[in-house]
Amino acid sequence: MTPPKRHRRTPRGGPPPQPAAPARKGVRGGNPERLYVVAGPDGERADLDLVTLIVARSPDPPPSATPEQAALLRLCVAPLSVAELSAYLSLPFGVVTVLLTEMLTAELVQARSSIVRTALPDRSLLEAVMHGLQRL
Repeated sequence: MTPPKRHRRTPRGGPPPQPAAPARKGVRGGNPERLYVVAGPDGERADLDLVTLIVARSPDPPPSATPEQAALLRLCVAPLSVAELSAYLSLPFGVVTVLLTEMLTAELVQARSSIVRTALPDRSLLEAVMHGLQRL
């Protein structure tokens, strides 16, 4: 059995394909020096989880806001988790928490912690609901 004949992706007379761009060293979102400038030297952080919801108090950024802070304020018109903000801005979680700490102290955003349930629901209640659903 002979293998199928291969077809060229570019015509014979066309330009040769360009090699892939070399991978950049450092962090996915850019070079690490830029992230240090964004986060600042002190790097203080508020106690934020990945699931903490962030809401902007006002969608309009103040004139003194950095571009990253302005982007955070535009995104936080509706509540978003810190993990979502990190993904949308392509910034590491640590950098986003430092930015949010500065914005929390300036009262530009409000943090809503996730609800932690300390007790499990009553088993008899869950069984009653399950039996009721089965009867339907």
